[in-house]
Amino acid sequence: MKLAMKLRTRLFLSISALITVALLGLMLGLVSVMQMAGTQEALIRNNFVTLDLGLKLRQTLGDQLIMMLAEKPDPVAFEASKQHYFQLLDEGIAQEQKDDDRQYGFSQAKADYLSFLQAFDISRDPAAALSGGGDLRERFNTLRNGLISEHKHALDNINAVQHAARDRALLISGLLGLVGLAVLIIGFITAQGIARRFGAPIEALAKAADNIGQGNFEVTLPVSSAMEINLLTRRFGLMAEALREHQATNVDELLAGQQRLQAVLDSIDDGLLMIDRQGHLEHLNPVAQRQLGWDSDRFGEGLGTALQRPELDAQLQLVLRGGTLERAPEDLSIEVDGESRLLTYSLTPVSHTQGHILGAVMVLHDVTEQRAFERVRSEFVLRASHELRTPVTGMHMAFGLFRERAKFPQESRESDLLDTVNEEMQRLMQLINDLLNFSRYQSGLQKLTLAPCSIEDLLEQARLRFADSAAEKGVTLQVEAQGPLPRLQADQAQLDRVLDNLIDNALRHTARDGLIRLQARRHGERVIISVEDNGEGIAYGQQGRIFEPFVQVGRKKGGAGLGLALCKEIVQLHGGRMGVYSRPGQGTQFYMALAV
Repeated sequence: MKLAMKLRTRLFLSISALITVALLGLMLGLVSVMQMAGTQEALIRNNFVTLDLGLKLRQTLGDQLIMMLAEKPDPVAFEASKQHYFQLLDEGIAQEQKDDDRQYGFSQAKADYLSFLQAFDISRDPAAALSGGGDLRERFNTLRNGLISEHKHALDNINAVQHAARDRALLISGLLGLVGLAVLIIGFITAQGIARRFGAPIEALAKAADNIGQGNFEVTLPVSSAMEINLLTRRFGLMAEALREHQATNVDELLAGQQRLQAVLDSIDDGLLMIDRQGHLEHLNPVAQRQLGWDSDRFGEGLGTALQRPELDAQLQLVLRGGTLERAPEDLSIEVDGESRLLTYSLTPVSHTQGHILGAVMVLHDVTEQRAFERVRSEFVLRASHELRTPVTGMHMAFGLFRERAKFPQESRESDLLDTVNEEMQRLMQLINDLLNFSRYQSGLQKLTLAPCSIEDLLEQARLRFADSAAEKGVTLQVEAQGPLPRLQADQAQLDRVLDNLIDNALRHTARDGLIRLQARRHGERVIISVEDNGEGIAYGQQGRIFEPFVQVGRKKGGAGLGLALCKEIVQLHGGRMGVYSRPGQGTQFYMALAV
């Protein structure tokens, strides 16, 4: 700490010397300029007063001369002019007492004026005396020439002051130049000394730091005459040695961690592809190699090029910019050793702790057998639905005829059993219709009939369809459309089915005096249509499976659990997506986002 204080003291004294010399020179120049300005101002002001008084005296003397030569002189005016002339002379005499450097002076002008007045008083014909060569003319010329001489003298004084100021300014400039030169010399000597004493060792330390930063710890440290630099060099050497030991330890730990990570990645059942920030493949685990039939030669290729799916590059760039895929991607169809495989995939960004994205991870899952089972299941459900629909429809018609002909009392046990059988058969028919419709959507047999559709009319018609049911339960149906909304290209009948299912669910889970809101708003290039209630809500653990077929949630269950799954299929067929937001005890909101 003491050595560091010595270095700071040395630098402080050097800089203080430069600043002191510069300030002294500046103060000297400032004081000289202020003195010169004050002196110049006083001299110029006095001489301008002299010029002003001389001009007034000559003007007044001219006026008196006119009065003297007039045919009818005005004694009163002449006397007032003389008094004014004497007043001006007294002012000039008071002024010249401040400056003794006079060649003529106002005192002499006063004596000449009195002599001129005396000659005027004894002259019998002033006009002739002035035009001739008499004593009056001679005394007038003496007075006038004296005033003119005083005027010229004042002008000469002003010029002399200007020349003196210029000479003084040049002198001050020279002094300031000398001070600046002294500061420059002192600064150069100081900088040269600091550079020679500290610059070369610091440059050597900087070069050593660069080598250490590149991983080369075998560096040569400088030796300086400055104790501070030597202390810094010694500590730098200790730091380099500690870094060398730390690097050796970190490399071992890094290799061990890399081996553990490699073992974890290789043991994962799903395929895993590591992608860098440029979208190039940099690693894949053995499962991915088997799934894709690849080897390590694929490293460095773009994802879309390697998988022969150009659309993957656009999805990857979206993920690398921090975005998310709006809908689940389609399965990848891969041909490996003459066998076709179906793979689902997901793209996830890899982020640094500071927030920036380092790359992405693509996870592959083989769903070949699952898709085959789903296809068989879908075909079975579709055929079973067709096969069951005909006999059940016949049974329902036959039961209807039997019920019409059977005559049982209204309150009898037999009548209750017939009502129960009728309700169960209608429920069975609805289940078969739902199965058939769901199978059509999943198998791609259902087609849409697209036409311009007004969103406001869609919501209003849905409200009217359920107005009576809502009134019976004491529930308020409310339409909220944040317009203006564009018209959709959609199959209105299918969207009506979605809204009917959502509103029916909301009515079943909303208590009396509740509120159901049918909402629509625009969000970018999509329109969000939602059905929101203030009912019992959905548990968080059940919200992830709510759109799966044959899944029922909540306490009030009914049907086969295909309603929401069918709604999701319809929305996806329109190119949109469906979701839910719910908080237990605070209501539920189902929404669908459709492209404009």
